[in-house]
Amino acid sequence: MRLVFASNNAHKLAEVRAIMPEGVEVLSLHDIGFEADIEETGTTLAENSLIKAETVYDWISAFNSQHSTLILDGVFADDTGLEIDALDGEPGVYTGRWAERETGVHLDEMATYAANRVKALRELDGKSNRGCQFKTVITLIRQGKTVQVEGIVRGTMTTVEHGEGGFGYDPIFMPDGYDKTFGELPASVKNGISHRARALQELVKLLN
Repeated sequence: MRLVFASNNAHKLAEVRAIMPEGVEVLSLHDIGFEADIEETGTTLAENSLIKAETVYDWISAFNSQHSTLILDGVFADDTGLEIDALDGEPGVYTGRWAERETGVHLDEMATYAANRVKALRELDGKSNRGCQFKTVITLIRQGKTVQVEGIVRGTMTTVEHGEGGFGYDPIFMPDGYDKTFGELPASVKNGISHRARALQELVKLLN
């Protein structure tokens, strides 16, 4: 089975490929030659996930009508948000560009991750409630049918960064039941309990 994951994020791709069962090949947008930017105009994670999946699915359909060379079994896309209790669910759909929305300054990927963590710690400074959750919504379009699944992991925002693994907010997110952040936990552990892992586990059930 060959599926397109509507992303070029190397960290996400590695996580997805590690979780997918044997026999499922996951292609990136780069792998299929999709180079356009997808404007995420949704107000919820589910809406943005759907926008990405539909955009890529329609592009593949148009490409195949002219070239008939992309042999694929479906497209899936995810949208993930960090929802912090004390901040009324922020940053939510703006998780990936939270700091950029505040400063208007566009940074490279690693600098963006760092700036987002700084902002999260600053916003929570002095707050006793540091509860939060990561939520991933995946949209699968396959054989003309669209289905959505989700995965959630609850946790706590730490007061300082711990660990250099993972990406994004991982060094300041400690999942419930663990004394280490996602940035400290090995990928083999994180890939079993993360929000994306849980959503992907639901996705895999749909592929059987």
